[in-house]
Amino acid sequence: MSPTQHYGVAVVGGGPVGMLLAAELGLRGVRTVVLERHTRTVDQPKAGTLHARTVQSLARRGLLPTGRGGAPDRAATTPFHFAGLPGLTISAPAVEGRPIAGRSQADLERDFERRARELGVEIRRGHEVVGLAQDPDRVEVTARLGDGRHATVTADYAVGADGARSAVRALAGIASDEHPPRVAALLGQVRLLDPAGTPPGWNLTPRGWTVVNVNPFGHSRVITFDFDGPHPDRHAPVTLDELRSTASRIAGHDIPMDDAVFTSRFSDFARLARRYRDGRVLLAGDAAHVHFPVGGQGLNLGLQDAFNLAWKLALVVRGEAGKGLLDTYHDERRPAGRRVVDNTRAQLALMRPGDDMAPLRALFTELLGLDQVSAHLGDMISAQETAYRAAPGSPWQGRFLPNLALEAEGEETCVAALLHTGRPVVLLFPDADPRLAGTAGAWSRTVDVVRVRCAHRLPWDALLLRPDGYVAWTPLQGRRATPQDLRGALRQWFGEPRGPAPLPAAG
Repeated sequence: MSPTQHYGVAVVGGGPVGMLLAAELGLRGVRTVVLERHTRTVDQPKAGTLHARTVQSLARRGLLPTGRGGAPDRAATTPFHFAGLPGLTISAPAVEGRPIAGRSQADLERDFERRARELGVEIRRGHEVVGLAQDPDRVEVTARLGDGRHATVTADYAVGADGARSAVRALAGIASDEHPPRVAALLGQVRLLDPAGTPPGWNLTPRGWTVVNVNPFGHSRVITFDFDGPHPDRHAPVTLDELRSTASRIAGHDIPMDDAVFTSRFSDFARLARRYRDGRVLLAGDAAHVHFPVGGQGLNLGLQDAFNLAWKLALVVRGEAGKGLLDTYHDERRPAGRRVVDNTRAQLALMRPGDDMAPLRALFTELLGLDQVSAHLGDMISAQETAYRAAPGSPWQGRFLPNLALEAEGEETCVAALLHTGRPVVLLFPDADPRLAGTAGAWSRTVDVVRVRCAHRLPWDALLLRPDGYVAWTPLQGRRATPQDLRGALRQWFGEPRGPAPLPAAG
């Protein structure tokens, strides 16, 4: 292996976040390498909930189906919980499909890796990163192989998507804000010997919580939350006896089990990197943020990091980015990380057992029955509240555009389908100034221009849509789009126009 191979981006970490990021970069033609310490995907009972904004984002790459058609204000709903309390409803526009999808983390990793390889990304498994250095022009990454040899690659940028114990974060010296652990949690995939007598779902007792996904025909997932203090040794292996005795003690009766195929321990330790970018090094996923895993938000938060970062990083590597575009990654995603860290800490406080918290839980259960409260918390948990408003402008700027049914060139389509290529799109509606197409055409190397019709009355005649589905620009409310305004927005996001992409050479 040559130590001088150079890439546009080196992604450290091949979990779902790293593989999705790599696939998104490959989609945009960026030469990308993934360095992953594991030699294969590891099947573990980790996150399996895809929340609404992630479902919607994956649909915009054609990776999940949409609910195309119908009124954009018609909702699809799914019951969920807040701090283990029933009554929360997560709603999303019906045109987006289901608000929640179930998919194991391992399956996502495999799917994203397959897609990345198909798009030309180089995947190097069995590479544990042990060194990182950057200068004004590049990043050098050194990995240790299974046989003890070392390999070095260089890249324009490196992204640490290597999990909570991120080597990239440590090697880059990126500091974090941290909250020490106060809760000891255990997780196991076991065979329950009395599945009918084991309480399913989320159950609070005076001694803590049990969360059990009962499978009477195979292995069940058992989780315990003990609020008496953190683990004495966070990294000590979990025995079947420890899991059984802890679950039984918290439940208040014996929960017999055997045949543990997986066990682990975790806590409520929380971390948020103070910077998501340090020069040519960036962080994504658990490398940037760690929190108590309640509400299934962690995986989704990381995947949204990847969707936000990839298109910006690709444009920067290709020299097609506006000034400061890459800095917007930190500006947009760190507040989202802070929001999840804070709401999971709030849920954990509500989950603390004891009579003094019982009235608060009872009040919260009542509040969850109010539509406005349920909508607020549901949008928070599902990340549908996320908006990226950077400057004064139209109230639609920075918001996620629903999957409107459209007609383009006489064919039925939708917003999600227009983003399958991963390129920014200028949408021109029938009332738009005819000169706008020529204005946007100067950026045709980077941006697609599509004339569309929509059966629903819309508040704008043109808009610029980011590859991640958020609105980059629309005219001010009540005003028509002008070539000057569109030109300013295109220049802000994508720099000076560079003309059409060159035609491929003749064969």
